[in-house]
Amino acid sequence: MRHGLYLPTEGDFADVAVLVTLAREAELHGWDGFFIWDELLPVYTHSDAVRQTLGDSGHVVDPLVALTAIAAATQRLRLGAMVTPLARHRPEILAKQTATLDRYSGGRLILGVGLGNPPDQFTAFGGEADLRVRAEMVDEFLEVVTLLWSGQEVSHHGSHYTVSGISLLPTPLQTPRIPIWVGADSRHAAPRRRAARWDGFVPASESWPDGVITPDEFEAIVADIGAQRAARSPFDVVVIGNAAGTHPATNSLPAYETAGVTWALTQALNVDEAHHRIRRGPPR
Repeated sequence: MRHGLYLPTEGDFADVAVLVTLAREAELHGWDGFFIWDELLPVYTHSDAVRQTLGDSGHVVDPLVALTAIAAATQRLRLGAMVTPLARHRPEILAKQTATLDRYSGGRLILGVGLGNPPDQFTAFGGEADLRVRAEMVDEFLEVVTLLWSGQEVSHHGSHYTVSGISLLPTPLQTPRIPIWVGADSRHAAPRRRAARWDGFVPASESWPDGVITPDEFEAIVADIGAQRAARSPFDVVVIGNAAGTHPATNSLPAYETAGVTWALTQALNVDEAHHRIRRGPPR
């Protein structure tokens, strides 16, 4: 099992220099990954726990800019945003940005994807509000972006996206592609079906950021996804700890690992607490 941090990009974390400092510390203290939120607007308006800890400054930093700075400041950490709401991006632009960042980071990028929540991050700018439509967009987006990553000429004429005989170069450094992790509410079957087609699943507790999915629940999730996977390639399963403590607690990690979890992410909603948890090292 590998261990990473999972940190906000708003409030006191809405400063790329702060995130870079935390990432450097994480690498120094033996962590394996550094993952950040991908929000366009603050989420404090929809979560009392987040509001109480992060405040309501309204400041949010761009995750790809922050990840580029983090990549420049580190050498080993896997990095990514958990998760990027694909329906508010363009596949050709994200394909180009992620391929560039993957090469610059030495092949350390993971692309976390999802439908996006809360809905005002779409509706405030005239974006798609219907979750079913956004789900269609995500599936088609992933088809297009992986084709564009190949460097081959792509022709695609779908319901939401069009590519007319175009190739994008350079390709990502990682092969066969940048790993794609699907993030979603753990209770629903559709995201599991989507995740089974890609490289990982990041299930969120219905009581995020304080809830934690149990090892027994993960065992069922892993079995469900495994039954749907045609590929025998590596597949990551990620548990996100709660914001109030270091859960999953050290003495629970063997149970998560037995259930099939490959990554455990530690959250913090306070910069001082993030420093404290990082310096304590991964909960091995």
